[in-house]
Amino acid sequence: MSNVVWEREVDVLVVGAGAGGMAAALSAHLGGCSVLLVEKTDRVGGSTAVSGGAVWAPMNRQSEGAGHPDSFDKAWTYMRNTVGDAAPAEMQRAFLEACGPAIDALEQHTQVKLAARTYSPDYYPDREGAALGGRSLDPLAFDGRLLGRHFRELRDPLPEFVVLGGMMITLTDAKHLLSVTKSFASWKEGMKLVLRYFADRLRGYHRGTRLVLGNALAGRLFMSVLERGIDYWLNAPLKTLQVEDGRVTGACIEHEGRPTWVRARQAVVVATGGFPWNAALREQLYPHPTGPWSMSPAGNAGEGIEIANAAGAALGSDHFGPAFWAPVSLLQRPDGTQVRYPHLVWDRAKPGLMAVNAAGRRFVNEATSYHEFVLAMYRSNETVPTIPACLVCDSDFMERWGLGLALPGGRPREHLVRAGYLYRADSLEALAAQLQIDAAGLRESAARFDGYGATGEDPEFGKGSTEYNRYLGDADHRPNPCLGPLRKAPFYAVKVYAGDIGTACGIRCNAQAQALDAEGRPIPGLYATGNDMQSVMGGQYPAPGITLGPALTFGWVAGRHIARERSNTPSSTQAAAS
Repeated sequence: MSNVVWEREVDVLVVGAGAGGMAAALSAHLGGCSVLLVEKTDRVGGSTAVSGGAVWAPMNRQSEGAGHPDSFDKAWTYMRNTVGDAAPAEMQRAFLEACGPAIDALEQHTQVKLAARTYSPDYYPDREGAALGGRSLDPLAFDGRLLGRHFRELRDPLPEFVVLGGMMITLTDAKHLLSVTKSFASWKEGMKLVLRYFADRLRGYHRGTRLVLGNALAGRLFMSVLERGIDYWLNAPLKTLQVEDGRVTGACIEHEGRPTWVRARQAVVVATGGFPWNAALREQLYPHPTGPWSMSPAGNAGEGIEIANAAGAALGSDHFGPAFWAPVSLLQRPDGTQVRYPHLVWDRAKPGLMAVNAAGRRFVNEATSYHEFVLAMYRSNETVPTIPACLVCDSDFMERWGLGLALPGGRPREHLVRAGYLYRADSLEALAAQLQIDAAGLRESAARFDGYGATGEDPEFGKGSTEYNRYLGDADHRPNPCLGPLRKAPFYAVKVYAGDIGTACGIRCNAQAQALDAEGRPIPGLYATGNDMQSVMGGQYPAPGITLGPALTFGWVAGRHIARERSNTPSSTQAAAS
């Protein structure tokens, strides 16, 4: 018998208030379970709240209406052509079979509302089974005012992805704002955004209440938690799991400054966001060189994975890679803090941007996915220093598109030059000297690249050669939306590092999201979802939304399975009433 004195009892304890954790809490609650949701930090939302918010869910009910009818055979073919054997086939199949129903259930029973993209190619559109739209969904904008006093408990978006000090915008919004002086329609849309934002600030909100992207998804899930009366604790980290006779029966949670033992009659769900900020695990599992370059919240330090591992859960293996990569530029502030900017979808694919290594040579199709871009950095780095790599552009590009934290349209950027973030020079040779890369290589690479802009063909790396490339380019630019001139001084550059947006290596689970031991047996009472779960993508990145899609899916699956197990337990009714 245990000597633990339980101070709180529930059916289900969910650890971590990101998309996976909140989906599990909602699913279990809707299945009749009492639920306590605990979050290590002082904010709800986790990585979801600072993400782009895309959800990859093949065969969702909106696919056909979006103009892209889907099928299991087509989606399965694409998974096998991208993920392959990097993740167990049974887990890939389980995701594809459950993702559509899970999204449908969330939309039916919670505040989650998503819209399928009519045009958003999978990241490898030339591989059999790929779709050009329909599979990725975006959360609809959400009015943060509906959260009332709880609005301040929702994690804020990254400061680098808001304008005017707190106004969230989408890519479409950004295009309107950049064109307010060129188009009446854009002026109208831009004014609506700005007036709403200023009205929010006048009413005393600390930021804009029009939530989009991942912040909208987190806000919608949080609103659902509040509406359902699910109890939650903030500033409440997991300290240890209690295991009795091979079953996880609860956990010690630090609550209000002291250890509090919470009994979980049915299960504990671990969803703490993976380990990107665990220096020891990163050093052990990441390729080298690596560093503190993650875009995930700093609270995602791997405690959930480590504590589950100590309770007998096995880590996954045979994955292609341990993380989901993104090139990240770094700004050191005068106070010693660091700003990390992920170069995801805005600048790399636009016409006129070139990426080079220390030899001044291109090494990648700049318009490829952020994940593939970093993989190319690591491959190139085996022979030529490529971490950091350099993104290079000319003055016309800078004024049109901007580069990382350097904004377009003549906005101030001298402070970025002084801080050593943005490099600027009147010649490519002088720029190379500042970057400490080979000047001759840079000059020759730029001359070839400039020529590709004129012909519209990139024979070296094929920038602009796929539907995905062109989707992120400039549709109005000819002959290739991703290739343009690189010739007008001054020239600019930023250095980018091998960053990530989350980890792919986690707790090995089965199709019900139950944690497995080293022999592959389910551990009674222990589940995992989100980035604490070994990714069903195996460290590959087939499409936008392949972290949030599985997180929501397996969170929902976990809660539903727990609720069914509870209903099948003869003593469940008496236990719930005790």
